[in-house]
Amino acid sequence: MQADSKLQMKMPGKERIAMSIGCFIFATLAFFAPVWPGNSVVPHLGGLLTWVALIEIYDGFRRAEYSSRKSAWASGALSLLMSVILINADLFLSNALYVFIILVFAVDGIRYLIKFLNDYKLKHFYWIDLLAAIGNLLLVLALLISKDKGQAWALSIALCIRMVGIGIKLLSAKTGILHQVSEDVVAALGLSSNSYINTVAEKIEVEEEASAPYDRKWIIIFIVLLFFIHLGRMGFDRSFLGVLSPLVATIGDIVIALAITYIIIGPFRLGFKKISKLLERKLWPWITQVEENKIKKISIRNFVSIWLKKRMRTEIRFRKAGYSFPIAIRTGLRVGLPWSALLAAIMPVLGMSWYFDTENWASGVWDRWAATRADAWRMAITKSTGEGFGAHAFQLHPANVKDTGNFSFMVIGDPGEGDASQLILKDQLIAVSNQPEVKFVVISSDVVYPSGQLKDYEKKFWMPFKGVNKPVYAIPGNHDWYDALDGFIATFYEPAAAKKAMTARVNEDLNISSTTTGKIEEMIAKSADWRKEYAVPTGFQTAPYFQVSTDSFVFISVETGVERQIDSLQRQWLTNVLEASKGKFVMVLLGHPFYAIGEYQGNMNPDFELTHQLLRKYKVPLVMAGDTHDLEYYNEPASNNNNHTMHHFVNGGGGAYLSIGTAMAKPGNMPTKDFAFYPSHDPLVKKITENTSWYKYPAWWWTKKLNGWPFSAEWLSAMFDYNVAPYFQSFMKIKVDAAKKQVTLIPYSNHGRIKWSNMTSTAGARPAAATMNDFAEWVISMQ
Repeated sequence: MQADSKLQMKMPGKERIAMSIGCFIFATLAFFAPVWPGNSVVPHLGGLLTWVALIEIYDGFRRAEYSSRKSAWASGALSLLMSVILINADLFLSNALYVFIILVFAVDGIRYLIKFLNDYKLKHFYWIDLLAAIGNLLLVLALLISKDKGQAWALSIALCIRMVGIGIKLLSAKTGILHQVSEDVVAALGLSSNSYINTVAEKIEVEEEASAPYDRKWIIIFIVLLFFIHLGRMGFDRSFLGVLSPLVATIGDIVIALAITYIIIGPFRLGFKKISKLLERKLWPWITQVEENKIKKISIRNFVSIWLKKRMRTEIRFRKAGYSFPIAIRTGLRVGLPWSALLAAIMPVLGMSWYFDTENWASGVWDRWAATRADAWRMAITKSTGEGFGAHAFQLHPANVKDTGNFSFMVIGDPGEGDASQLILKDQLIAVSNQPEVKFVVISSDVVYPSGQLKDYEKKFWMPFKGVNKPVYAIPGNHDWYDALDGFIATFYEPAAAKKAMTARVNEDLNISSTTTGKIEEMIAKSADWRKEYAVPTGFQTAPYFQVSTDSFVFISVETGVERQIDSLQRQWLTNVLEASKGKFVMVLLGHPFYAIGEYQGNMNPDFELTHQLLRKYKVPLVMAGDTHDLEYYNEPASNNNNHTMHHFVNGGGGAYLSIGTAMAKPGNMPTKDFAFYPSHDPLVKKITENTSWYKYPAWWWTKKLNGWPFSAEWLSAMFDYNVAPYFQSFMKIKVDAAKKQVTLIPYSNHGRIKWSNMTSTAGARPAAATMNDFAEWVISMQ
């Protein structure tokens, strides 16, 4: 408490009152979150809590008392942790979300109680700390009692109360101005009476102030260099994403630098400070026994002096950061940026690029952006064709697909990472697609990672598909929408339709776009050049979804955007096509699967479940999708599907990092009685175990033993993305036999046709007479 006596106290000013009012407003919005129209309650609550947490953390830098600063930072950090959990609620399994929220409230309640009891002993306490402790613990009780009923309301009320409490704490806290940092550091050591130590501390403080401008210049230069490094690695194509993607990556480096400083280095420094404090108190008087100019350069006393001054400089630097938010940012970047740059350099090599490589963080930003715009973009794009949304709209007519003849086609999902996992399938892709009976190829979801930009198409689409001489169609995945579908449209649309579509999208965005008329023509011309150079037939579509129809068979592609939903115009078109296709065998290809990773995915979005209900209504027998990066089969029984069996396939193993959720799932928890999947558990686990380094083994143990709880093994898949043999990529060939009135689905891997022995399957998922040494295939009657 001695250091705090140096503070000049003042009561809450206008800024603090404004921040408190902000907290109360956010609390009100949180209370009404469950009834707010068009609102996803839990992520919305997380967004509101994020702002309140940042307000509290910021205010912590302005507080007069050290204990109050610590309390604000701890409370703000817990609120921020809670907000991250809420925003990413979809990543959590079952009730894990509420378990974590309850734990955070409990930890905060216990923390306030301990603080109150400790301060009470020192006769320096605040009753509001006791109220905060009781309030948090009562909220824990309320959440436990609510269980499965009214949890949204219980959570919104709990967070509302928390935000109000933070607002009240802001009003009751005192603001201090610490103008003598060096004195506080010396006072904390209990050596204020030592004039030499005070002189050293003052000198260091002056040096730190003098170095501040140089630190700022150094930090700016470092950040600019990081930006140009990212720009060089990610490429610059003068597009909106071409500039903003490396900028987001650089912002990610800044965030990581601050996290390293204050989450890793900071706590380690505080822990070491507690250990070394007693030693420093003893050593400072010892070195002052000899005048500084008489201390030999090569002596124990001089080495100790250097170490003590370094320790004091570090303490002054971090103490100043504790008193000023701008200084905290500067100090965090000064300490953390070199480590952040090192991580940026080595993380892709470590095989964890989707988590810690900031160049891929941009995808998360574009995902949220595209999610809010995909439906509007899609409707504008499809209306621009002038085809309407009747039963015959958006038809494609691949050569030699006749009403009475037999034909085959190929579906490959999620191919476009441009690495070994994609290229390992190239020979099989070309061999199967060029079989005479194969008439066209379809890509189901995520043609190009990470952001669907046209500049990535040469490496990740044209080169891998070079040698395919049948028409190639595609439906976009969520990653393809991140550049507003420009790259996809330029590649797969008829040139005239592409120009109309991109212009319509720009108009929908009120011309607030880097996609100018000149840019549109440039992208279409570039795709035409690549089409000629690589001789892969594309440029046939007029919409992101389409149909191929004969007298007895219809193939319908359904584009589900970023959030597993279709717009009203696409639903109208789909309903019309299904109605007109009564009596035909219907195969539907979706952007996202209803069943995947051993779970039912339909309930992830109410609109997505409505799409499933629509297919059930029309007794669609065969549904396939990409998005999940493996091969899976689920037999949805007739009792669930209007007295008609529906066969579900996940076909997303075309080149992206391998999904491991299905292989790691417990067979008894599968959503349907009969199922099959590739790869199987044992070979997958063997590969990951052999390639997992020591620093990732705790995560692998967590995945194997706990299935990644509270997340899932699937969420951790990218952490174990090893582009080395053996590979488990796959795609599917579909044979339509009008004479035999049957559709046969044949899975392929990079080794050729897959056998049942390569898969995990139930007896009901295999043909009755099949042996484990037979090639895997599913035969579905067209009658």
